[in-house]
Amino acid sequence: MTESNGSDALDRRNQTERVEQGEGTPDWEKRFRAPRVSLPEWAEDAPDRSLFVSNATGTYELYAWDRSTGEQRQVTNRPNGTTDGVLSPDGEWIWWFDDKDGDEFGVWRRQRFPGGEDELAAPGLDPSYPAGLALGRDDRTAVVGRSTDEDGTTIHLVRTGEEPVEIYRHRESAGVGDLSHDGTLIAIEHTEHGDAMHSALRVLRPDGTTVTELDDTEGGTRELGLEVLGFAPVAGDTRLLIGHQRRGRWEPLVWDVATDERTDLALDLPGDVSAVWYPDGSGLLIAHSFEARSQLFRYDLSVRELVEVPTPPGTVSGATARPDGSVEYLWSSAAEPPSVRSTAGGVVLDPPGMKSPGSVPVEDVWVEGPGGRIHALVQKPRGTTGPLPTVFDLHGGPTWHDSDSFAAGPAAWVDHGYAVVRVNYRGSTGYGRAWTDALKHRVGLIELEDIAAVRDWAITSGLADPGRLILTGGSWGGYLTLLGLGTQPDAWALGIAVVPVADYVTAYHDEMEALKAMDRTLLGGTPEEVPERFEASSPLTYVDRVKAPVYISAGVNDPRCPIRQIENYVKRLEARGAVHEVYRYDAGHGSLVVDERIKQVRLELEFAERHLGM
Repeated sequence: MTESNGSDALDRRNQTERVEQGEGTPDWEKRFRAPRVSLPEWAEDAPDRSLFVSNATGTYELYAWDRSTGEQRQVTNRPNGTTDGVLSPDGEWIWWFDDKDGDEFGVWRRQRFPGGEDELAAPGLDPSYPAGLALGRDDRTAVVGRSTDEDGTTIHLVRTGEEPVEIYRHRESAGVGDLSHDGTLIAIEHTEHGDAMHSALRVLRPDGTTVTELDDTEGGTRELGLEVLGFAPVAGDTRLLIGHQRRGRWEPLVWDVATDERTDLALDLPGDVSAVWYPDGSGLLIAHSFEARSQLFRYDLSVRELVEVPTPPGTVSGATARPDGSVEYLWSSAAEPPSVRSTAGGVVLDPPGMKSPGSVPVEDVWVEGPGGRIHALVQKPRGTTGPLPTVFDLHGGPTWHDSDSFAAGPAAWVDHGYAVVRVNYRGSTGYGRAWTDALKHRVGLIELEDIAAVRDWAITSGLADPGRLILTGGSWGGYLTLLGLGTQPDAWALGIAVVPVADYVTAYHDEMEALKAMDRTLLGGTPEEVPERFEASSPLTYVDRVKAPVYISAGVNDPRCPIRQIENYVKRLEARGAVHEVYRYDAGHGSLVVDERIKQVRLELEFAERHLGM
C-alpha cells in the first residue's frame, strides 16, 4: 500500500511537471501561456517594495513583490484582468483601476501593500475614463484625472477624509503628468488649443492656480507638442523633465518651473529620445528608439556627458534606474522572449513554470514609397524560400511602431508556414515627427499607400505568393485592414480585422471623448463639419467592393472601437452575401485572459486555413 501511494504521488508530480512545462502544447500556444512579467515599478521611498503585472494565473493581474524577503503575492483578481496599477511613493499603498467588463470606465481602488481589503481610493468621484494619476508622499494626497463624455476632462485634488476638490476642467482632453516631490506643484498636459495629438503643459498649485505654462503649439512652432516625463525626485527640487519635438523628433529637456531656466540636452541621437530621472536627480536614464530598435544611456547633468548603458540588440520596452545606480530593463527581440534584466547582472524577475519558446529573427527591409523610405520587418519560417503565403500584420496606434521585439501573434503565423511582414507606415513613431504627423486629412489612405509599396516589393522580391496575401491587424491595424480590403480589393486574398474601426462616422459618435478629439485633429473636424473626409476614410464607404473573405473579432464592451459601428459594417456584408465570419467576446479593446487570446488566434489561423488551403 505504501509503495502504491508513493508511485501514485510520483506519477502525479511528474504529470504536474509535464503540464507546467507545456508537454504536448504547440510552441505557438506556449508563447501565450508561458508566465510573463512586466518591468517592476518600485516605491521611491521604499525601493524594496515593487509592483508588477503577470499572467501567471492565466489572466494578467497585479502582483506585489517585497524584495527584502522575496515574497510575491497577487493583488488583484478579476475575471477580465487588471493591468493599471500604481505604487505610492512610501510603498504603503497599491492603487489600481477598476473598470467594468474591460470598458475602461470605472474608479480607482487601493489596497495595502502587505494585503488586506480593497477600498475606494477617491470617495466622492464618480466613475470615468482615467486621465492620469499622481500620488503624494504624505500617504493621504493624490491628484486624479478624469474624463467623461459630458464633462470633458476634470482634475481633482484628493485628500483622505476630505471631499475631492476640482482644480482643473476643460472640454478638450487633458491629463495629470506628475506631482512634485514636496506636493506643491502639479504638472498637467492639455489640448485646449484643439490639437489632440500635440499637448501643451501647465504647472498648477494644489489650489488650481497657475504657476507657469509652456506651449509649443502656437506661433512659429505650431503643432510640435510637449509631454511630461516627471519632476526631479529630490526634496525642494522644482526641475521638471519634459519631452519636446523642436528638432523634428522627441527629445528631453529639463525645465525649472520656478526660475523658467531650460536646459536643452541637444543629444546627438537620430531617433526619438525619452528619459527618466536617476533617483538622486544627478542624471537621466535615456531611452533611444530608432528604426525599430532601442538603446539606453546615462546622461550626467553636471558634466553633460552621455554614456551608453550596454543592452543586447533588440528592444527595451521599459527601464528604471535603481538607488544603487544599477539599471533594470525589460528586454526582448523578435527571436528571444522578454526578460527583466539588470546591469548588475542576470535576470531580475524570472517567473516559474513553462518557458516560452523563441522564434525566428526579423530581417530589415527598406522600400521606396510615395512619402519616403518605408521600414518593414520580415519574418519567415526557417529553411524556406518563396514565394510564401504572407501575412501583412499592421500595428495599431496609429502613433506606434513595430519593433524588433518578441510578439507571440506573428510567431504563431510563422510556425504555420507563413511569412510575416510588419510595416512602419507613415504615422508610425521612431522615424521623426514629419513621418508621424503625415496622416492628417487623408487618414487611412496614406498608410495604405505605404503598405501597397511594401506589398509590391514582397511580390517582386519572390518572398510573397501574390495569390495568398493576408491583410490583418488590431485596432488601428484592424481599421486599415477593412479599409484596405475595400480600396485595394484585388490585392488581398483574405482579411482578418481585430477590434477595428469599420464605420468611421458611427465610431466617432460612440467612442470615448479623448478619441473624438484625436479624430477631429486627424480629419480636421467632426463628421458634420468635414463629411467628405470621414466618408473617404471610412471602411463602410467601400464595403461593397470587398472581394476577399473577411474575419472580424470585436469586444462587446469596447469604448475605443465600439460594437455598433462594427455591426453596421457586418450588416452590409450580410446584405450582399459576402463571405465573412464575426467573433464577439465579452470584454473591451482586447482581452487580458490568456485562454481567450489563444482562442482568438486559433480562430484566425483556422479561418486562413479554410480559405487558403494551408
